[in-house]
Amino acid sequence: MTIALDRTETPDARNTAGRGEGPAARSAARRRTNLFSTAILVIGALYCVLPVLWILVAATKSPAELFSTPTAIPSFTGGFWENLTGLFAYKDGVFGRWMLNSALYAGGGGVASTLIAAAAGYALAKYRFRGSTWIFRLIVAGVLLPQIMLAIPQYLLLAQVGLTNSYLSVILPLLVSPYAIYLCKIYAESSVPDEIMEAARIDGASEWRIFVSTGLRLMAPALVTVFLLQFIAIWNNFLLPFIMLTDDTKFPLTLGLFAMLRSGASQAALYSLVIMGTLLAIIPVAILFLSLQRYWRLDLLSGGVKA
Repeated sequence: MTIALDRTETPDARNTAGRGEGPAARSAARRRTNLFSTAILVIGALYCVLPVLWILVAATKSPAELFSTPTAIPSFTGGFWENLTGLFAYKDGVFGRWMLNSALYAGGGGVASTLIAAAAGYALAKYRFRGSTWIFRLIVAGVLLPQIMLAIPQYLLLAQVGLTNSYLSVILPLLVSPYAIYLCKIYAESSVPDEIMEAARIDGASEWRIFVSTGLRLMAPALVTVFLLQFIAIWNNFLLPFIMLTDDTKFPLTLGLFAMLRSGASQAALYSLVIMGTLLAIIPVAILFLSLQRYWRLDLLSGGVKA
């Protein structure tokens, strides 16, 4: 007796066999994809890291060595300490004043703008009042506006009340950040449950106490993120201080280093001091980022109540 075997193949099986896409072929394709992705990430990392490495190497060179030695080879002849002492001796130590100014602008402005964003985002997320939808739409529209469009109107407004060339002229325009309010609103909607707020009201807590004792705690991961973004944005801000300030003792690091670089057009020795100042300006941001990284969570689905 002859038994006929059913050799019928499905279209998918025939296509797979025709293309040779077995487990080995899929594994090879996956490895090629991983290698391509890794190559892209390495290129992106080098793009970000190489300028910092160049600054680190260039900061070790004296003014005479800066343009006469190979770029990638650091100097061990004491140029680093020469640049460091020269930087803090420049104009009777004005660089130290610039660092303190940047810490004041970024630290104070970052904390204040984070608290304002937290209160505004919490109110828009957890309360319904007339005009709240349109207010949120205006805030989202404000995210799309570039800062350069607002700098001149802000200068004219502050000039009317005599606040230009002051610390407040740099801090006040940065207190309200539409993007920070947007982030806090989205996070408060998902991380502050209405059940906890209702329980607090039943216990007799006021709305302010609910916000301070419950809302801020549950929003803490988002607030750390907002503070970090605001600190970096204010620390690196150049346009607003450039427009608002004329007294070099109130300059932040960005504007002070720009003034040094502009003076370096006629004094080549200042190039090394500007490079050293740039290196020192990076260090506080790196320390802040690394110290807050363990609090940096973007889990918008986490909340205080689990189903």
